[in-house]
Amino acid sequence: MKKSLLQKARAQYQPKLPKGLKGAVSVKEGAPTQSVGDQEEIKKLFPNTYGMPLIEFVPGEESANRKMNVGVILSGGQAPGGHNVICGIFDAVKKMNPENKVYGFLMGPGGLVDHKYIELTPEFVDDYRNTGGFDMIGSGRTKLEKVDQFEKGLEILRKLDIKAVVIIGGDDSNTNACVLAEYYAAKNYGIQVIGCPKTIDGDLKNDQIETSFGFDTATKVYSELIGNIERDANSARKYWHFIKLMGRSASHIALECALQTQPNICIVSEEVEKKDMTLNDIVEQIATAVAKRAEDGNNFGVVLVPEGLIEFIPAIGRLIDELNDLLAAHGADYKDLEKDAQREYILAHLSKENAETFATLPEAVARQLSLDRDPHGNVQVSLIETEKLLSDMVAAKLDEWKKEGKYCGKFAAQHHFFGYEGRCAAPSNFDADYCYALGVSAAHLIANGKTGYMAIVQNLSASTDEWKAGGVPITMMMNMERRNGEMKPVIRKALVELDGAPFKKFAEKRDEWARETCYVYPGPIQYWGPSEVCDRETRTLALENEAKANR
Repeated sequence: MKKSLLQKARAQYQPKLPKGLKGAVSVKEGAPTQSVGDQEEIKKLFPNTYGMPLIEFVPGEESANRKMNVGVILSGGQAPGGHNVICGIFDAVKKMNPENKVYGFLMGPGGLVDHKYIELTPEFVDDYRNTGGFDMIGSGRTKLEKVDQFEKGLEILRKLDIKAVVIIGGDDSNTNACVLAEYYAAKNYGIQVIGCPKTIDGDLKNDQIETSFGFDTATKVYSELIGNIERDANSARKYWHFIKLMGRSASHIALECALQTQPNICIVSEEVEKKDMTLNDIVEQIATAVAKRAEDGNNFGVVLVPEGLIEFIPAIGRLIDELNDLLAAHGADYKDLEKDAQREYILAHLSKENAETFATLPEAVARQLSLDRDPHGNVQVSLIETEKLLSDMVAAKLDEWKKEGKYCGKFAAQHHFFGYEGRCAAPSNFDADYCYALGVSAAHLIANGKTGYMAIVQNLSASTDEWKAGGVPITMMMNMERRNGEMKPVIRKALVELDGAPFKKFAEKRDEWARETCYVYPGPIQYWGPSEVCDRETRTLALENEAKANR
């Protein structure tokens, strides 16, 4: 591995730990818990891991010295800080007993099933301290949900004398961790399973998990780029920049970036769904802001768009449902027709409401919705260039208004998609500290014989010393949801709460931001310097914790 000067200097950073994880650690147990929904169903499915208490780690009298080997798995998409979780586990496990070993299963959960692993050594681990990416052991998206997978995994765990597995992943990965923990507990195999909360999307959070790791770093990376574009827009003063941001299932990233950079427009998918907004409603909202800024001589601006927006537009959702039925029943009748004939056929066979929605869509998007499907038969909405769709429709709307004398400005659009740029950045001080503390917490959950828990760290707006580390039973976060036609136990995704403090703050300011040029240029992540610059949490987390404190 070739190391940059930053990586060499960054390797020397020692993550800060909460006082409850410094020195000897003791366990403080809370009251029994229950799932957030569908209590009877979840209890029946997880009889051995349901109802366990919340755990907090506090300073203790005697240091743990348990003999135990531990396996670690990185699951799902990359998020900054994953390596520090592993470093925290490694350091804590070795501190308990130098003879303890940590094994990394390669390329995700599939490494456990296929018996592909490496033993982590001090020299190897040191190369990855405070670095981004998941390249230490790789990641994958294999789902651990079948008995034969559990039994194949058991074979290698027995061979390596591994007492516990830590699965570092998002809501689906931690759901799988819960299922695996329950299976091993039911069989009395003596294998513990612990989860860690990861996802840059920010949708793995609840009363116990204040934020998932990686969200802080990713949104700071995106906000730097957005700030750069805002400054460019304010310099050239001739382009409207439409920026699509990662986050298919929730708009947390877009909202956080808006709070950091104060763009002219930020669409929040959850609000679109709640208000039953049409695509035309969104276009009118953006076009109105463009026209008003043009009145002030400002023919430029910035629009933030969540990746999953189109799925949240109720009218589009209803259209997709009817198109799916139409394609299944009559696809053969129109798929080979000429483009115009196809369009006419589809319009003639749709309900009035859906035909009106279909007619407003640009030709390329309409064709994609009516014909293109993935191997599972789903519309490939993630491939739709929503940012370009919106800018094209805004341009058409402005042309109409110009003919009617309602608009006299100039409109030219630029398009961007920020996604992969944020997933493997060197973690911010916040994520470096947070992830390391999660890893140390996971090790202490194992040392105390726990299984079916997710490592957590709370009170994250306070100084690191005052953070509270512990664990939450994964079953506490679960409910039943329909997946692929079946009701399944899953960790409930967290969407943007429209009555929450972050959205309220945004809603309070957005009219001003739409008309005025109120841009903020955050600049790059700072790793050295004043704490208020280098260790600052996201605006989302600060506002949420401030609201909690004021209740």
